Amino acid sequence: MSKSPLDVIKFIKDEAIELIDLKFTDLYGKWQHLTVCSDLIEESSFNEGLAFDGSSIRGWKSINDSDMAMVPDSNTAWVDPFYRHKTLSIICSIQEPRTNEPYSRCPRTIGKKALNYLISTDLADKAYFGPEPEFFVFEDVRYHSSSSSGFYSIDSIESPWNTARLEEGGNLANKIQLKQGYFPVSPNDTLQDIRSEMLLTLGSLGVQIEKQHHEVATSQHELGIKFAELITAADNVMIYKYVVRNIAKKYRKTATFMPKPVFNDNGSGMHVHQSLWKADQPLFFGEGTYANLSQTARWYIGGLLKHAPSFAAFTNPSTNSYKRLVPGFEAPVNLVYSQGNRSAAVRIPLTGLNPKAKRLEFRSSDALANPYLAFSAMLMAGIDGIKNQIEPGQGYDMDLFELSSEELSKISTLPFSLDGALKALKLDKEYLIEGDVFTEDFIDNWIALKYEEVQQLRQRPHPHEFSMYFDA
Repeated sequence: MSKSPLDVIKFIKDEAIELIDLKFTDLYGKWQHLTVCSDLIEESSFNEGLAFDGSSIRGWKSINDSDMAMVPDSNTAWVDPFYRHKTLSIICSIQEPRTNEPYSRCPRTIGKKALNYLISTDLADKAYFGPEPEFFVFEDVRYHSSSSSGFYSIDSIESPWNTARLEEGGNLANKIQLKQGYFPVSPNDTLQDIRSEMLLTLGSLGVQIEKQHHEVATSQHELGIKFAELITAADNVMIYKYVVRNIAKKYRKTATFMPKPVFNDNGSGMHVHQSLWKADQPLFFGEGTYANLSQTARWYIGGLLKHAPSFAAFTNPSTNSYKRLVPGFEAPVNLVYSQGNRSAAVRIPLTGLNPKAKRLEFRSSDALANPYLAFSAMLMAGIDGIKNQIEPGQGYDMDLFELSSEELSKISTLPFSLDGALKALKLDKEYLIEGDVFTEDFIDNWIALKYEEVQQLRQRPHPHEFSMYFDA
């Protein structure tokens, strides 16, 4: 249910809210926040915003042009469960304080522009996204990187490498063996109650919830939330991460959305379900066709498959992302679609003959993605597919990991590295610039920032290289 600024102001007074926590998403997909006294929020604040220094936010303003304003969205207000004092959290977008124009590097603004562009094309008026972020929970994480040394160490009571560990009270050996983490019950699954608390907390904050379960890898988990329109879906991902991390901390554990923290086990992805609607009618259903897909859906898939190498720079934005995207760990790297095969980049979930449930699932992205940027980029690729009637080819129902080298050579794949994705983005960005959704400035800035990450890793020796080469 929508809430007006006056509704929020009344709630603040009626509930004796002490503080207002204004949260916004930076370029990298991390929440930043500013806490103000409740009497600083007025009706005009929801239009004019509250000023802050944008030069201290990575990748945003320079120090000589640093003034920015965060504009609260009244529909996103919820009482924050993690603060001692009664605090109302509100998600904000960023605008220029002198002109009140949306800031072109604000991820939430880009999401809004993508939706406005969709409407302007008259192809559809709603875009629904259903993200499925996965995450790991550990009891101990240590890492270090300097000029002369580097290491990381992760640990979990569930991990198979701990069957021989001396544990207080005795080692009960209820460990989850490699790749056997999908749906085990207690005592192997040690986080049932914690995941339930995460899920129910999400529900109490207005996120529509569905399920929770252990995932395939050691210490890997997933909470199921319901699909929503693009901006709300991205907001929900931000709330999801916030809740997961803070409840993990409550139990002296730590949660990470890093795609590949564990060698030789499955990584964490963020599968994203997508569908378009117009005048309250679904556009992706077409009875009697392959997977009951409409022609519009096929073209949308064609756009996703064509542009995936470039928008991977947004959906898989870290160097670690590509350590997950290797065959054999359920990570889809092949740019084809299938009605059931989870080794394809695009899967068509089983929905029967229900037109409203018909959707597609892009499986390659991960939860380090900034959700506003990732969803917007995929939507722009899909729109381009529809506008230019890009055919996706045939559906692949065989196990793609079992194909011969000759057969695989005929199938396009995602880039093998962040560097490769950035190069693809530089060459294929026109579809993103349509409607001024992603500006040239934004894309150039993104490539420059992310290339710095590529260079940082490229210049450092890896600990495993000492095993391979030190005595060679």
